[in-house]
Amino acid sequence: MKNVTLIMALVTLFFISAGAQNKSIHTFKANTIYGEELDFSTLKGKKVLIVNTASKCGLTPQYKSLQKLFETYGGEKFTIIGFPANNFGKQEPGTNAEIKEFCTRNYGVTFQMMEKIDVKGENIHPIYQWLTSKSKNGVLDAPVTWNFQKFMIDEKGKLIDFAPPKEKPESERIVNWIENTL
Repeated sequence: MKNVTLIMALVTLFFISAGAQNKSIHTFKANTIYGEELDFSTLKGKKVLIVNTASKCGLTPQYKSLQKLFETYGGEKFTIIGFPANNFGKQEPGTNAEIKEFCTRNYGVTFQMMEKIDVKGENIHPIYQWLTSKSKNGVLDAPVTWNFQKFMIDEKGKLIDFAPPKEKPESERIVNWIENTL
């Protein structure tokens, strides 16, 4: 009887895990910083670097590196999406309009910025629920620890890995991931 229970538990775990792995970023929608809906299914075939951002953080200069990365690799095969969030030290207090103006004026940001969301806590955005939870993404647990954590999504919309906040966008690991199939 114990063997049957164990087998049933393993089969259940397998199907739960398989279900999570079948869900991709392409099943989500979110609003851009302009309030327009972005259907992530339009990103099929592209690698996507998703980053939670903040305007008043010691890591805010990463906007410059992200923009350079986007200018170098952005296009049909790669893009960057920034999600402003005020979850760490209240370092993103502005409105969507203020955030967009700040990013454009100070860093020339042209990659896609989204409306401000929560990346942790009880109001965590569904995309970040998926990005940070192995039970949802089928790959790994990666709770956001600070501003500018980077998530690497492959062309099929699957989470591949993440880079911690202090890892620069132009790190060898991130550039190798981008170039690997471009």
